[in-house]
Amino acid sequence: YQFFNNKNLLTFVNKPTLILRMRHNIYLLLSMSLFAATGCGGNGDYSVPAPKVTTMRVSTDSAEIVEKYTASIKGCQDIDIYPQVTGNITSVDVTEGQKVRKGQTLFVIDQVPYQAALRTAQANVHAAEAALANAQLDYQGKQELLKENVISEFDFNLAKNNMLQAEAALEQARAAEMDARNNLSYTTVKSPSDGMVGTLPLRVGALVGPSMPQPLTTVSDNDQMYVYFSMSENQLRQLVRRFSSLEGAKANMPPVLLELNDGTIYDHEGRVETFSGVINPQTGTIQIRAVFPNPDKMLWSGGIGNVLISHKEAGQVVIPMSSTYELQDKVVAYKVVDGRAQAVFLDVAPLSDGHSYLVRQGLSAGDTIVEKGVGLIKEGDAVDSDSGSDSASYGTASDTAATGTASDAASTERGKIDTGGLGGPEEL
Repeated sequence: YQFFNNKNLLTFVNKPTLILRMRHNIYLLLSMSLFAATGCGGNGDYSVPAPKVTTMRVSTDSAEIVEKYTASIKGCQDIDIYPQVTGNITSVDVTEGQKVRKGQTLFVIDQVPYQAALRTAQANVHAAEAALANAQLDYQGKQELLKENVISEFDFNLAKNNMLQAEAALEQARAAEMDARNNLSYTTVKSPSDGMVGTLPLRVGALVGPSMPQPLTTVSDNDQMYVYFSMSENQLRQLVRRFSSLEGAKANMPPVLLELNDGTIYDHEGRVETFSGVINPQTGTIQIRAVFPNPDKMLWSGGIGNVLISHKEAGQVVIPMSSTYELQDKVVAYKVVDGRAQAVFLDVAPLSDGHSYLVRQGLSAGDTIVEKGVGLIKEGDAVDSDSGSDSASYGTASDTAATGTASDAASTERGKIDTGGLGGPEEL
């Protein structure tokens, strides 16, 4: 009232602007009155359409299960090269990553002291041979004198013992010569097998010896690669039951695949070769070794990956991932029970198609679940599924794993959710 009677204010506000402001205020007051009438116990009939969801009835079928096991990759032979004698490296004859043959020279250790030791041992052999010859002459002379009773039996036996002692000294000298010759040969470090040279942490001039903590290098035979992975005791029992015995499992298991660290699948298939005979008491697992060919040298010793083992299981329930949501580390789906949504926790395993779950526990054949629109409802919401209640299942598990089109071929049910008068985000 004061505003309209204030002529000074009216002189600063033109009439069109004043009329627009008055109209805006009137509309605002009417809207607030309507909200109060309908929201505070009034008789207004305000409602928002309920969101629509899609339901489906699950069924069972055979499914191809792909199990994944973390694996480590090693060469068929990973041989650490240690020196057998002490000395300074005088030559490094290979480079890192070089392919070498068995017997090829890798390193040379200072040979001068070992050559001198060999010559000394050879001289000792010659001296021992001369001493033996003298002892033999003395023995033969004493033998003739004994026949003529010129010397006593004691002198003869003494000459005989001296000869035997000279023979033993000669054998000892020859053994020392062989040891010196071996030590000299050990100064040339050779590859014990075909393979590829690893890192070379030491260079020319480094002092090395048999007790050094790290090897000179590692030679890895990578024509075939060993891939090691572990399986739990329960998984091993299932495998044995499937193939009747452990030997049967080893002989009849299908080829295994290798998923590399970058997520790609290795081009060549492998086969399971051995099962460890002892379960690790710390982890409760048994180690398994598979062998993979490596013609393209795409596998390196020390790498990691995942072994993929596939098999088929009958009577399995498969649902689309879109019909679930995650609560912390649990997978949850809404099952329709007596017309209302009931949250159930599922034990699932993802299939290879990337958008389906195999349900191991939590659902059974014939159950009805919410397939689409899981995010629009909550526990206890009413589900009207009168129409289409006899629809078929989402799709066979084998089709899901093979082609990933089962969710498109599934028969669905469409119904409305009663959310107590509040619509979903789309309607609002």
